[in-house]
Amino acid sequence: MGVTARGIGLFVAAAALLAAGFRFAYPELALLGAAGATAGGYALAVAAWRPRLAVVRRAEPDRVGRGEPATMTVTVHNSGRLRSANLVAEDRCGGVPVPVPVLRLRPGKDTTARYDVPTTRRGVVPVGPLRVTRRDPLGLVSLSRPYGETVPVWVHPRVHPLSVVPTGAGRSLDGRVDSVPHGSITFDSLREYVVGDELRRVHWRTSARVGELMVRENVDTSLPRLVVLLDNRAVAHPQRVAGLAESFEAACEAAASVLTAAYRADLPVVLVLVASEEAVSPAGAPDSEVVGPLDRLAAAGLGADTLDAMLTRLRGDRLGDTLIALTGPGGRETLGRFGALRGAYPSVVVGVFGAAEPAQPPATGMVVIDAADGAAFAAEWDRVRRW
Repeated sequence: MGVTARGIGLFVAAAALLAAGFRFAYPELALLGAAGATAGGYALAVAAWRPRLAVVRRAEPDRVGRGEPATMTVTVHNSGRLRSANLVAEDRCGGVPVPVPVLRLRPGKDTTARYDVPTTRRGVVPVGPLRVTRRDPLGLVSLSRPYGETVPVWVHPRVHPLSVVPTGAGRSLDGRVDSVPHGSITFDSLREYVVGDELRRVHWRTSARVGELMVRENVDTSLPRLVVLLDNRAVAHPQRVAGLAESFEAACEAAASVLTAAYRADLPVVLVLVASEEAVSPAGAPDSEVVGPLDRLAAAGLGADTLDAMLTRLRGDRLGDTLIALTGPGGRETLGRFGALRGAYPSVVVGVFGAAEPAQPPATGMVVIDAADGAAFAAEWDRVRRW
């Protein structure tokens, strides 16, 4: 509850008039002071009354790409029996106040406000809660209360189309790549039929060619093939303008492009961040709301240097057979460390963003792509002929 300057003046004057009236036996002064005190008490009672309002908000859509339009619709319903007069309401959209018309809202009626959500920057835009300010008619006291919950709007990185995607070393001998990341069965070899083999495993085309029944031998491939490693260390992206590292934004766009291309090609893919995601996720991005890798990219930020631990984990877990590492100008010194993972990942691709000079790939056979932004990365990516 806040007392306005007018209210402070009234309370001080009422106290002074009451004191002077009783001290010097002036009933007129005491009457004026009592009137001022009564007005102040009425103002406190009016401001303390809590209106019964229900707030429903809907984002259309709640997940967009950077620069795409998104709108928020806020509906305020007066579920009380009294008219909620003298109310001032404003919504919070990414820290910016947005006025919502609720003045003299009748009982049982609704009022709706619709406004655009800023999507010029990647991230999670928290919208809400609605703050309703109750004031007395004399403007002496005001009280603000929150209504409704905070709803996040996920602004994903831009996605640039990629024409090709490396499929790694674990290709199926049937001429396709198995798209099931866990517990999948992939063809490995053929052998002669023995009593007890299931007939559905017989490879009839080969059997007809060799004149004997041949059955498939399958292997269980339980690991994703593509691993996208996003270097979100603060030391890898030292150049910032207004708190924004353009090289990191470009790396996020490249990661989103690779992930989208892999999904469209039905290829298993996993996203890994160098720094801990718990330490860099912004407010308004609860873990329960994070659904997919693009949401993780929207919530990603710069964190501590934990590259050694992450490289050790990647080398030990062997999450796939193609590693795509995306770093900034500060990561040029770690190209050799990325290349050292070729023992665990037969194919290693490194994207370097925002570097003043082209990076010199170490003699490890890995592919290095220098790019200024996500669009340039996509163009250079499509020029690669050998992974």
